[in-house]
Amino acid sequence: MKLIADIKEMQLFSNATKKTGKTIAFVPTMGFLHDGHASLLKKGKEVGDLLVMSILVNPAQFGPKEDFTSYPKDIKRDMALAEDNNVDVVFNPAADDMYPAGFQTFIDIEKLSNRLCGLSRPGHFRGVATVVAKLFNIVKPDIALFGGKDFQQARIIKKMAQDLNMDVDIITMPTIREADGLAMSSRNSYLNKEERKAAICLYNAIKKARDIFDNGVRDADAILKEARNIIKREPLAVIDYVKVCDIDTFEDLDTIEDRALLALAVKIGKTRLIDNDILG
Repeated sequence: MKLIADIKEMQLFSNATKKTGKTIAFVPTMGFLHDGHASLLKKGKEVGDLLVMSILVNPAQFGPKEDFTSYPKDIKRDMALAEDNNVDVVFNPAADDMYPAGFQTFIDIEKLSNRLCGLSRPGHFRGVATVVAKLFNIVKPDIALFGGKDFQQARIIKKMAQDLNMDVDIITMPTIREADGLAMSSRNSYLNKEERKAAICLYNAIKKARDIFDNGVRDADAILKEARNIIKREPLAVIDYVKVCDIDTFEDLDTIEDRALLALAVKIGKTRLIDNDILG
């Protein structure tokens, strides 16, 4: 396994790989890896000849009062997990190299970024799209893999790739969950024992909504009421949003005719968690 920190070195490596006719599968991460990341790496190894994983806590996607400085890090553990999953190259650039003095170019996917998490985290998806575009230009992947827990993010990246004619296929993988159903997330490490127990309310809300839908209910308000009630019964939980929306546009739905996205963002203590499910 090769570790590369220099941007130019990574580009040269990717160029040389391309000349041999090999394909590159790419998994961008912010580190502090878990089994959700491992599932992406396993799939990446299946679909590409060479597997590249990046580790970068991207400052551009954090708001001024968010957890950029405290975001969990464990590079030794990350490298071990990468090696266990047969990663060929770990790209670990410095944030200052990715955003040098005078940097002023950003990518904004307008409509998709202005819903769900985009409302409570203004500028977040602009930072995500910008760093992913830069990583695509550096790593030059044929295939890039993203986790389904961050459904809005994956949809935005796919739209960016389509709109800007980026020559990369985007694969979204299913959410990986803990034994009790909580979606795996690096931010789960923030939760104390009591908060961790409370966090299962997100998955319980999803299960309730799914049960109602499977029993024939198609009215979005009826589904949302039951899902929100599950969360409201948990004293440590504060709802940011619980939405039933169009799977492509994220616009709110009144009635589910075919498929819909159930999306949740909930604060457990000081930790903001997200989850989702496809109904239909």
